[in-house]
Amino acid sequence: MAHDLPGWVAELTDPRRAQTLDELADRLVPLAEHAIDVSRRLQALLNELNDPFKREALYGRVERLKDRVGEALEEIAGEIAASGEERLERVWADWTGRTGPDDHASRERELRRLLDSDVVPVLARQQEEVAERVSARTSAAMETATQILLTRVEELAKAVTDLIHEVLPLAREGLTLASRISTLSSHARKSGRGPIPDELKEAGRETARAFDEAVARLELEWSALGARSASVRAALRGAEEAAFSQVTEEMTRCVEELAPEHVRALNAAEAKARSLFEEPSQG
Repeated sequence: MAHDLPGWVAELTDPRRAQTLDELADRLVPLAEHAIDVSRRLQALLNELNDPFKREALYGRVERLKDRVGEALEEIAGEIAASGEERLERVWADWTGRTGPDDHASRERELRRLLDSDVVPVLARQQEEVAERVSARTSAAMETATQILLTRVEELAKAVTDLIHEVLPLAREGLTLASRISTLSSHARKSGRGPIPDELKEAGRETARAFDEAVARLELEWSALGARSASVRAALRGAEEAAFSQVTEEMTRCVEELAPEHVRALNAAEAKARSLFEEPSQG
């Protein structure tokens, strides 16, 4: 803030305090540079605000959603496959606990063959069917969620575009002011040395007032735009997370609906496996 700076800062940068033409020219130069700096920072922030709505960013957002959903679907498929493996491992563990080392070694190959021919294919078909049904529901949910995401991004993009069109003239105003200040500085240098003519003195005072007003507006707009940019980024992230949650919720509902049927199939497969393990001893 200005009152935190040393007193000589205003002394060397305020054209209204100049006593000679050289001093006027010297004090105008930093004003022009300041106006250019603020304008460029404002333009850079406008570009940053617009970046998330470019085509590449939009594609990237959709692909990121697809990748996350794909990972969640793979995790569910893995859990489905693991559920069948756990049942068979439980049967093996029970059988191993009831047999001695000699019996285990002599019958393991035969039991493996029986499982591979009579139980594993049934489990595989069940797992594939469940995975396909979950995938189908996920695909439909993904399509809906993507459309909602794109609609929200489009609405936000329109609001951001309107904001950019509103603020951009201010950034250009700063550059126009910098050009005006530079022209006045050049004119002061070309006017020789010595006291400042009344015409140039008044021009310096008017330019300083215009600079104070314009830079104040630009700085305020830059500060407000920074907060707005953060809000836009948060909104985009929120839209992505909402889309992902929408899909995963549908996946969870689908798994819950299919769970009873899948458990019955696992129970049947386990019962079949146990019957195979018991058949040789019964014979």
